[in-house]
Amino acid sequence: MGLTFFDDRRLARDLFAAASQPTDPEQRGAGISRVIAPIVAHDGLSLVGTDPATGPGLGSFSFWHAYDPALVRDLVLHRHLGGGPQQPAVPTLLRTPAVVMGAGTDGSPVPDPRMRDILTAHGASSELRLLLQDRRGVWGALGLLRCEGAAPFGQDDAERAARLVPALLAALRRYATDGPLCPEVPPLPAGVITVGSDHRLKAVSPQAQSWLDQWSAHAIPSWVPEAFLVSLSLVARAESRRQNGSAPLVCAPPAACGRWTTCQGQVLDADATGDVALVVQGATWDSVLPSLCAWYRITPRERDVVTQLRTGASVKQIARRLDLSAYTVNDHLKAVFRKTGADGRDELSAALTR
Repeated sequence: MGLTFFDDRRLARDLFAAASQPTDPEQRGAGISRVIAPIVAHDGLSLVGTDPATGPGLGSFSFWHAYDPALVRDLVLHRHLGGGPQQPAVPTLLRTPAVVMGAGTDGSPVPDPRMRDILTAHGASSELRLLLQDRRGVWGALGLLRCEGAAPFGQDDAERAARLVPALLAALRRYATDGPLCPEVPPLPAGVITVGSDHRLKAVSPQAQSWLDQWSAHAIPSWVPEAFLVSLSLVARAESRRQNGSAPLVCAPPAACGRWTTCQGQVLDADATGDVALVVQGATWDSVLPSLCAWYRITPRERDVVTQLRTGASVKQIARRLDLSAYTVNDHLKAVFRKTGADGRDELSAALTR
């Protein structure tokens, strides 16, 4: 079957509508799956939005349909532990569509035998994965799954999936920026979650449990936070072993959990074989600003002006500090207010500091 052409804008609207429907999380994933199914047939779907300011390694929010949570856990562990330290066995996020074949296929080369075994153990035949990026950065990843007995993904499927990228990018950006800029939910104190050496949650502080309860109330499937936290702990272990590695930080937008939220991982021993502590808290100005600017497409010069708001500087003071005219500063502020939907500098400051 040849490559089908379609309306990217209409597809983006349909994807956003499915992601935003006021229903349970499983139905959201199923809705996105129904939109994509006529273009690339599949049995399961994962759509992950990643923090463009921190890179493609971890998701900030996600949508799932018919992915067994046990399969997701095995995929997470394999992604981080399946390969050598210099060459991971299978890249989870790929610049072009990649098909991972399982047992019972037509004999096509298997890029990773262990991945084939994982898929087979969970009743799947193949998986198609695609990195969602443009010249501004990485915004997410799409995964499509076919069950055992279904025809495996092929080159035609990969070409069709590649055509989805513009619409998926537009839908993810709109979803991340569609909600109110200021928090809808009351602030919560920072919480700590410990992941043990067996890569399972070991301890959850009462404050962290409040965060998990809030995520559940915000239509996040109950098994997703654990998969995300385990993945974050594995990245923290890997970063600690790298020269000049840093503690990984993920910033999630209000659309995902009601307010700008960060989660940071840090190993608790020198060789990164013991426990990992994960701190969940409301995002501070410094941590949220890069992500907010990326999602809302705020330019570097506009970001310089926004940064000055933290000091309470007047327009004239900002103009002097940045060597700009007052008119230019006002123009930058108006552009930021238009992009973010903020009513003024007070609302923008509140969104970045509460």
